[in-house]
Amino acid sequence: MDSNKALVVFEDKKIRRTYHNEEWYFSVIDIVAVLTDSSRSRKYWSDLKKKLIDEGFELSDKIGQLKLPAADGKFYITDCANTESMFRIIQSIPSPKAEPFKRWLAKVGYERVQEIQNPELAQERMKQIYEQKGYSKSWIDKRLRGIAIRQELTDEWKNRDIKEQRDYAILTNEISMATFGKTVDQYKKYKQLKDQNLRDHMNDLELIFTMLGEKVITEITQNEDANGFPECRDAAERGGKVAGNARINAEKEIGKPIVSGDNYLRKPESVKRLEKKKE
Repeated sequence: MDSNKALVVFEDKKIRRTYHNEEWYFSVIDIVAVLTDSSRSRKYWSDLKKKLIDEGFELSDKIGQLKLPAADGKFYITDCANTESMFRIIQSIPSPKAEPFKRWLAKVGYERVQEIQNPELAQERMKQIYEQKGYSKSWIDKRLRGIAIRQELTDEWKNRDIKEQRDYAILTNEISMATFGKTVDQYKKYKQLKDQNLRDHMNDLELIFTMLGEKVITEITQNEDANGFPECRDAAERGGKVAGNARINAEKEIGKPIVSGDNYLRKPESVKRLEKKKE
């Protein structure tokens, strides 16, 4: 899942979530931390869990043990709850943030229902987010198209027995290496990024060649009916090379590298675009 969808923010605090059984499940620890401002949210949740069990709350039926990413980038089993169960947990936490948080949680859950019924709403909401961050319309159009192409590819992988998050990461690195000569981590370091989404800091041409590679890989995967990790990895390498060769040829024609160390951490994309025109 795209990181933009797997993380939501309440009062500048990030809350992890994952889509499970046709609904969002939120990290209980993250929500406890937001409501209590406690540095020991795990201990707080452990004590609260015992209290809820004593009160007859069937936690085993309401809490899911699901994998969520941690600060080290790895995925760990974490207590998660859906919107309905989170309301019950929030009621047991004395906090002035409880009521505004309930409204926020209800809104987040409702927006997801709307998006399932009408996917165009999700795209429109994403457009608005990028516009607020200062991206130009032409960049946003490419970014959203890239998201659709990426989703098409990951759906193919999912249907072809690619299940582990680690396998997705390896395949993505193969594509990045073949297309740009850098792994995702190397690329992020080159752009001086940390937790930010790499593609949100790509320029137009970087986005275009990313799309080219992933679209070609999807076509190869479908045409050859690739199945399992080895065959999907072979398709990823070959499709990535198609984009990589196209990038090299383009660089010869335009006389400069396409892989850029620029990012949009301090200046939005639209501002940098205007400055470039003035040069």
